[in-house]
Amino acid sequence: MRPDIADKRLRGRVEAETFVEARTGVVTAPVAGIRTAPSHDAGLDTQFLFGDRVLIFEVKDGWAWLQGERDSYVGFSAMEALSLDPAPEPTHRIVAPRTFLFPEPELKKPPLTTLSMGSQLAVASEEERRGTRYAVLADGSAVPAIHVAPATEQAADYVSVAERFLHTPYLWGGASGFGIDCSGLVQLSMFMAGIDVLRDSDMQEATIGESHETGGDFSSLQRGDLVFWKGHVGIMVDDRALLHANGRTMSVALEPLAEAVERIEPLYGMPTSVRRP
Repeated sequence: MRPDIADKRLRGRVEAETFVEARTGVVTAPVAGIRTAPSHDAGLDTQFLFGDRVLIFEVKDGWAWLQGERDSYVGFSAMEALSLDPAPEPTHRIVAPRTFLFPEPELKKPPLTTLSMGSQLAVASEEERRGTRYAVLADGSAVPAIHVAPATEQAADYVSVAERFLHTPYLWGGASGFGIDCSGLVQLSMFMAGIDVLRDSDMQEATIGESHETGGDFSSLQRGDLVFWKGHVGIMVDDRALLHANGRTMSVALEPLAEAVERIEPLYGMPTSVRRP
């Protein structure tokens, strides 16, 4: 909701000048930047991925005010990244950190675009050329079949997914294989393991799993535990090492937890909690 416009479903619960029924849209760009205001200069809050479904409440001057169906995040996106046309239900999703979408099943063709892990596709058929198999979309474009999996297939271990993003550039608000932030890494990795979680670290700290008491020395942690600071989160890959997207290395990096705690404490204080999914 905003003071001037709100979702029709909130009528009677909030005050707004106008209540509207959302239109359904789909992300057709590799990523749709979700911003704090309708401007490319506005801050980036998050990103939606190719194939993500959205609810659009307002379109004005080339910008949509919308909400993501997957995580309910709200913000502004350029309409050039979206389509209002009906889209087929996705059958597959990208499981490689990044891949290419080719104009046809041919790796020697210049790719049309790049897609991130988590992007959702409607695959119409498969084709093999010179030993490489491709997943072919209805328009004839294709991605390497080895880089996709059925939409119903889930990774067994979300930490293994997160480890595949090692060295990916850090991007504030990033939620894709092209650039990612700390909570984006948690959200995308868990999504690939069939776990839908909220977007920001404070939301994740309040909702994921159960609180785990550390006794103050962090000696009882295990793989998959989430360590939270004010405004930051990292993933334990074992009882000592933390994987996190961070501004110090400007990448997804692996760091001994003890060193991370010592380094972060003067800036943002000690960890605020540990959550065990």
